Amino acid sequence: GPGAGSEAHPRRRGVRLSALLLSTLWEGGAAPKGDVTEGLPVALAPPPLRGPPPHEMGRKRRHKPVMATTLYIDADACPVKEEVYRVARRCGLKVFVVSNAWINTPREPLIEQVIVDAGPDVADDWIAERAQRGDIVITADIPLADRVLKSGAQALKSNGQLFTADSIGSALAGRMIGEHLRSMGVPTSGPPPFSAADRSRFLQALDAAVARAR
Repeated sequence: GPGAGSEAHPRRRGVRLSALLLSTLWEGGAAPKGDVTEGLPVALAPPPLRGPPPHEMGRKRRHKPVMATTLYIDADACPVKEEVYRVARRCGLKVFVVSNAWINTPREPLIEQVIVDAGPDVADDWIAERAQRGDIVITADIPLADRVLKSGAQALKSNGQLFTADSIGSALAGRMIGEHLRSMGVPTSGPPPFSAADRSRFLQALDAAVARAR
C-alpha cells in the first residue's frame, strides 16, 4: 500500500547516497574503518581500493643507494698506477693505493695511499676486506682476484686482462702447477715484459670496467 512505498523510497535513496559517499572516500584514498559495506547491494558497493594500503599512504619510497665505484691498486710492482690516476681524475673516482712500503703518490683528494704492515698477504687482505660490488681492483695476484670476484668486484691485470668467474678457476690451477714445478726445481718462465701495447690495452679495459660498474 501507500505506507510501504513511502518507506521504501527514502531507504533506496539512502542506500544510493551511502554508496556514492563510500565511492568518493575510496577514490580519495581514505579508507573508512569497519565493514561499512555490509548490507549494501553488490551493484552499489564501492569499487576496490587502488594504490598502496592506507597505512602506507604518505610514505616516501625508499630507493637503494647507488654505491660509488672505488678503485683499489695492489700497488707493489704495479706498472699502471699513472693510468689509474688518469681515469680516476676524469671520472671522479676514489683510488686507494695499497702497498707494504711508501710509494710516491699524488697528493690529491681522490687518491689515498695506504701503507700496510709487512707480510705476503697483508695488502691483499686490506683490499679484499673492502672491495665490493661496483668496485675495481687492479692486481696481478690471482688469489686476490678470486677473493674480490666473490665479493662482486671486478679484477683487472695491468696488461688489460680481466679476471672473470669463468677464467679464475684455470688461473688458480695454473698457479698451483707452477708453484709445484718450482718446488721441484723445474724452471718456469715468468710473464712477458710489460709493453706499450699492454699499457694501451689496460687503459681501454679500465674504461670498459668503469662503464660496467656504473
